[in-house]
Amino acid sequence: MVDIKGQIDKIVEEVTKNPNIKEQFEKEPVKVIEKVIGIDLPDDVVMKIVDGVKAKLTMDSVSKAAGTLKGIFK
Repeated sequence: MVDIKGQIDKIVEEVTKNPNIKEQFEKEPVKVIEKVIGIDLPDDVVMKIVDGVKAKLTMDSVSKAAGTLKGIFK
């Protein structure tokens, strides 16, 4: 069984530290995931990971924005 949460964390880390991978993920998320993980996964598993990575990236962006805004109003 694939550790989906672990794979999501691994991919989010790669995407956030490497702008080239982030750009490629936005265009071709399935290719990036298979490249980072290094194995070919069933489509339903890949799509869960894609959704998880997108959700985590969005949450991280919102958290940073909220932190910045909080700092402005102090």
